[in-house]
Amino acid sequence: MRIVPDTSIIIAGGISKMLEEEKVEEIIIPEAVVAELEAQANFGHISGFRGLAEVEKIVQIAKNRGIRVEFVGRRPNIDEVKLAKGGEIDNMIREMAKAHNAILVTSDRVQSLVAKAKGIETIYVKPRIIKPEETKIMSFFTPDTASVHLREGVPPFAKRGKIGALKLVKLSDKPMSYEELSSIADEIIEAAKQDEESSIEIERKGATVVQLRDVRIAIAERPFSDRLEITAVRPIAKVSIEEYGVSEELKKRIIERQRGILIAGPPGAGKSTFAASVANYLLDHGYVVKTMESPRDLMVRDEITQYAPLEGDMALTSDILLLVRPDYTIYDELRRTSDFQVFADMRLAGVGMIGVTHATRAIDAVQRMIGRVELGVIPQVVDTVIFIEAGVIAKVYELDFTVKVPTGMFEADLARPVIEVKDFETKKVEFEIYTFGEQVVVMPVESDERLKKAVEDKFSEILDDFEVLISGRKAIVKVPESHIPKILGKKGKRIKKLEEELKVSIDIIPKETEISEPRIEETDKHYIIYAEGLEGRTVEVYADNEYLFSALVSGKGLIKVRKDKEAGRSLKIARAKNSKIKLKVVD
Repeated sequence: MRIVPDTSIIIAGGISKMLEEEKVEEIIIPEAVVAELEAQANFGHISGFRGLAEVEKIVQIAKNRGIRVEFVGRRPNIDEVKLAKGGEIDNMIREMAKAHNAILVTSDRVQSLVAKAKGIETIYVKPRIIKPEETKIMSFFTPDTASVHLREGVPPFAKRGKIGALKLVKLSDKPMSYEELSSIADEIIEAAKQDEESSIEIERKGATVVQLRDVRIAIAERPFSDRLEITAVRPIAKVSIEEYGVSEELKKRIIERQRGILIAGPPGAGKSTFAASVANYLLDHGYVVKTMESPRDLMVRDEITQYAPLEGDMALTSDILLLVRPDYTIYDELRRTSDFQVFADMRLAGVGMIGVTHATRAIDAVQRMIGRVELGVIPQVVDTVIFIEAGVIAKVYELDFTVKVPTGMFEADLARPVIEVKDFETKKVEFEIYTFGEQVVVMPVESDERLKKAVEDKFSEILDDFEVLISGRKAIVKVPESHIPKILGKKGKRIKKLEEELKVSIDIIPKETEISEPRIEETDKHYIIYAEGLEGRTVEVYADNEYLFSALVSGKGLIKVRKDKEAGRSLKIARAKNSKIKLKVVD
């Protein structure tokens, strides 16, 4: 029997098995097959390396069994190789089988049908059916396994546990060989091609990313990595939005209208899992939801369509989505500048957008947009930031846009557009983002408590008797009137220096002087109250917290109250009750 194998059967390893089972006298290998395998290998595709290894194996078996092997035909040019997916190489192989009156052997169903239609004798070898759950890689997973890490020359490892408490566990003491890993990689790719719910998401020189059902698998080899490595990641938590403890106010914010939301957090924090739960929640509330992913690994319901980069470009995917007009689009993940720009374009076009991005702090998610999106439109693109840490919501920010004098500046002519980053729960401003000269400043805003303490610490270096109040962006400091000139300094220089050091506007006002239980003497006709230090001041007289009367302190620091007047009678009753008499300055 004389046979002509095509590329598909060689990659599948079917010819070497056939040589052991069938009586084959001659093998004619078209140069077009070798060229296609070589091109795949040069692009770093595992299929190319596997095919070339199979060719070597075929030659060796044929030599041992006395079977004739010939490499015939012309080598296709670069354009024909590029058109391989369109069937150009397959056509060259069919013509070679016809010219040599040989049997075409293939595992490509389309190739088989076309060849038979042209009258070419063909053997169709069905690919071995590999179910994802039966692959070797799945045997490393247990219910609490989040990821499996396989590397050439190193024992296998896995991360197991709960989100936020994962531990690296050694699965075996035996290092894994290249042959073993290569076999696992081949099996993964074959299973992904056959399974309708799986796909090969990325195929680059030395790197392949496969989505095998709910497992995302990255295969890295030379020249991209120094050794063959397989990393498989699987979500270990499929939770609803309720299980994240989302407040009713935040739920209302998400569904009240289309918004721009960033879900941020460190790697492995559970961002994508939360994004999937939000997508399902929006679907339950009547919104049309789509996703943009590379790879497509969000665990969402079947009603939600998951889009990959169209022709490798998310901008083209967004063009289609803008025609589809979903209510919300989940963008997983925002990494490059182009991702943020596509996200912004879709948001400004009126589509509700939820983006997933890496960040070590909640504010970092906003900072990643600076320079990629025009500063003035950031609050229109993103109005909510949800920070996930260890599988729980650690922080929620809302963004507002206003024109004002930034905190720490005092002159009115320094007013400018400012993005206020507020804590969603307390509504307190924690950061302000604005331009200062040619720079964009992300300035933390002190809390009232921290600001009050800072002012108190500074003033305690100057005097003992003072009181600090925080009102908005100002610090109000009450001091005894006699100390005001000392605080202000010559031409106000001292208070201005204090404002610059503390980065806050300070108002100095007289402190209400209060004398508790002043000395009181009694004569035949008067009560004499001693109020030293308040000469010429008007005071209010209280019994405990009850107002009695007002009086003017004499130049000698005395208040004389006639016993036969209303004020005297009130004072007499208060003294009889042993009430605490105190004076409070009002002028």
